[in-house]
Amino acid sequence: MTSQAALRIAPIRASVSDAEWQARLDLAACYRLCDQYGMSDMVYTHITARVPDSPPGEGGHFLINPNGMLFSEITASSLLKVSLEGEVLYRPDLPYGLHPAGFTIHSAIYRARPDAMAAMHTHTIAGMAVSALKCGLLPLTQTATRFYGRIAYHDFRGPERDPGERDLLARSIGARNYCILRNHGLLTLGESVPETFIAMWGMERACQAQLQAMACNTELNLPPDEVVAKSCAMYDPPNSRRYGLLEWPGLMRKLDLADPSWRD
Repeated sequence: MTSQAALRIAPIRASVSDAEWQARLDLAACYRLCDQYGMSDMVYTHITARVPDSPPGEGGHFLINPNGMLFSEITASSLLKVSLEGEVLYRPDLPYGLHPAGFTIHSAIYRARPDAMAAMHTHTIAGMAVSALKCGLLPLTQTATRFYGRIAYHDFRGPERDPGERDLLARSIGARNYCILRNHGLLTLGESVPETFIAMWGMERACQAQLQAMACNTELNLPPDEVVAKSCAMYDPPNSRRYGLLEWPGLMRKLDLADPSWRD
């Protein structure tokens, strides 16, 4: 039985635009991948996508998971559509609504960053652990140099449920696409869902590698500053391709082989 059938979610393909449906497909896939790669937190944390053709003058809309569905259950038709003012414009016929913290974090991003089309927030063990380290993410590995010097840090002030926190979070992120929420977790954003997911996947692996190296209780071998600078520069345009575009079709094949119900 597919997730959609189990939850009796009516398909909405015929009632949304092509652009919104594509955003729904990409976001539903991202939720399933997040779960497959061990980055979900039961029903907690959130991944969102801006609706590309939101009506002008309405502040923009974004898609987010209903608060109560497992990431492994998310489908294209199950996603909430929400305004930046917090109005739920579409909700499937389920007893699940909008999570306050999810709305606060993601509406802050879409209000402040017109270029952001997707955002992903995780509470993984590795991400939370690095978020609790004063040093943050170190340039210990080649993977980490992709993010080093490009990460914003946002201090923990308690659960992100107060809409007044949005301006503070937006200021912390600024123009950067990667953020460590201190004592909380990781956050990535990008111009597409694929770009945002692949960034989180890489950032998560960098955190895992750092923690395992630190756990060896021996001196860390940090590369010289000039090597770090050279490695970091490899990820600057035009030296680097846009991550996510090459990987995404293969990841879709992987999902379809496991369970294609995310497309419903």
